Amino acid sequence: MAKGWYVVHTYSGYENKIEKTIQKIMESDREFSEVVSDTKVPTEEVVEVKDGVKKSVKRKVLPGYLLVQMDLPEFQWEYFCSQIRRIQGVIGFIGTTGGGKPAPLSSDELKGILQKTGEIKTEKTLRPLQTFSEGEHVKIIEGPFESFTGTIEEINLEKSKLRVLVGIFGRSTPVEVDFLQVEKI
Repeated sequence: MAKGWYVVHTYSGYENKIEKTIQKIMESDREFSEVVSDTKVPTEEVVEVKDGVKKSVKRKVLPGYLLVQMDLPEFQWEYFCSQIRRIQGVIGFIGTTGGGKPAPLSSDELKGILQKTGEIKTEKTLRPLQTFSEGEHVKIIEGPFESFTGTIEEINLEKSKLRVLVGIFGRSTPVEVDFLQVEKI
């Protein structure tokens, strides 16, 4: 037996409810709590701009999925997996073939998820909720070029910056702005 993180596929929006149900089973069933040790609904913080106001919100990294840490035994693993599968809103385990034993996440997959959620520290900044594409029209809502409109010429994801062509004195002038300083038109 080796502990591993398993992915449970759920109905979207049921993740937190199913997590609480699993935790209740862990509290009431000692044998189940020896096999299932933890549950997580992976979330990340993103910056959302609404009506010109920036606020940080939590968003699910994997909507419709829940992580469960289990130490599945060689024998009777079906019993513990079926207890989770029987919870209303659970579709099944990811990584099973033909009703077989589920496969745990690899260490690289788990590391990527935990970095996104902030549980493993990286040089990460809050990502904006909006996505932009070149050629898109935007309005600058903050900074020295506030209320100017323009077209996105270049996107720099690493720096969270955009180069926007705005009309100043009848000429297209490139202006570099932060993702949070613009909104889509």
